[in-house]
Amino acid sequence: MARILPQTKSAAVNPLKSSQPLGAAFAFLGVDGAMPLFHGSQGCTSFALVLFVRHFKEAIPLQTTAMDELSTILGGADNLEEAILNLKTRTKPKLIGVCTTALVETRGEDCARGIADIRLKHAEEIAGTEIVLANTPDFNGAIEEGWAKAVTAMIEGITRAGEQVRESKKIAILPGWNLTVADIEHLREIVESFGLKPVILPDVSGSLDGTVPERWVTTTYGGTSVEDIRELGTAERCIVIGEHMRRPAQVLQKLTGVPYVLFQSLTGLKGADRFVSLLSAISGASVPAGVRRRRGQLQDALLDGHFHFGGKKIAIAAEPDQLYQLATFFVGMGSEIAAAVATTDMSKILEKVPAESVQIGDLGDLKTLAASADLLVTHSHGRQAAQRLGIPLMRVGFPIFDRLGSQHKLTILYQGTRDLVFEVANIFQAYRQAPTPEELDPLRKRETPDGPRSSPLTRH
Repeated sequence: MARILPQTKSAAVNPLKSSQPLGAAFAFLGVDGAMPLFHGSQGCTSFALVLFVRHFKEAIPLQTTAMDELSTILGGADNLEEAILNLKTRTKPKLIGVCTTALVETRGEDCARGIADIRLKHAEEIAGTEIVLANTPDFNGAIEEGWAKAVTAMIEGITRAGEQVRESKKIAILPGWNLTVADIEHLREIVESFGLKPVILPDVSGSLDGTVPERWVTTTYGGTSVEDIRELGTAERCIVIGEHMRRPAQVLQKLTGVPYVLFQSLTGLKGADRFVSLLSAISGASVPAGVRRRRGQLQDALLDGHFHFGGKKIAIAAEPDQLYQLATFFVGMGSEIAAAVATTDMSKILEKVPAESVQIGDLGDLKTLAASADLLVTHSHGRQAAQRLGIPLMRVGFPIFDRLGSQHKLTILYQGTRDLVFEVANIFQAYRQAPTPEELDPLRKRETPDGPRSSPLTRH
């Protein structure tokens, strides 16, 4: 079991984590016709918006209540009310996802009461739009917690409660934030290949996949529909990916009785086998030939690639569930985790990370711990540390703004694991340095009583 080392510095040297409100907004972006709304100052929203745009290279719908000094002192209820009514009039969203920030959380505003009053006061004006509140102070937690809180809030606020008639082929899927657009698309394809109907919440593959709508859309387009969220209780089973999604699954089970199965990672042969076996058991169908073929391809990739992983030292800095996902992948390939840095200590999954210790910290800690590593694994802000250490960088997570197509990178199940094996092996091969003559012949420059003596390898 890994030892969790707490953060001891009073300031982040090179920040690793992004905030809870950003994680919540990320989840709301996976719902069709949604508009995330930051309840706080304009600067908080602007910073998150910049990160989203740089990562996805897309127009991102994100609004703010734009609190100023006066509303900070007297309260932001009026700002919240005005923002919701303006959004309803101008953009006509199906869902407004309110994400609180440190400003209102520190002040102690009762945002739930404020939204309840708005619903009561403007029932006719906001009819047809769901308003969901996620309490996400950005002085605590990180992307994982914000994403999970938003999904929990949507289930609690929208899903119809009570035991309902189950659809035998309907599967609810609650993916973790670290699954990319390509991961979720692939997940859907695999589930559908068994004759099952997946309902994925949130589904960023429908809204952040880079497609261009035929007309200008002011909200998100594509993703999970509000009606699908409302009818989650009719699913036969719920599949949960990532430890941070356990809480939303528990809420769904308590609300509707839908049982859940949790996968802490779908990267690697073992996790993929368990997932495919579960789908086969639920559907009563045998594993499709295409899925079997992808498994064979992964086995071949593991055989071809493991030579490049053996004995390599890996330094990883990521959110807890992504840290676990990547660390287990590398250790399974024969590598060693030389440094593991996490954004927060709020997840129990950190104890299962296959490393001696996990440091809660920033990219400054990663740089210190990774001096002897062969590979750095983190997001784009780790590029300076990699350059200074002379170590190659594998970009994962959020944000990735100095490479194109990060959202279309596949990392799960047979095909995604195969792609990861090839990507990492190719990085190792590209950075492999040819041995020097001194390394090949250590006696080349040996001293003798008569002076330097040349190596037999250099004499003709």
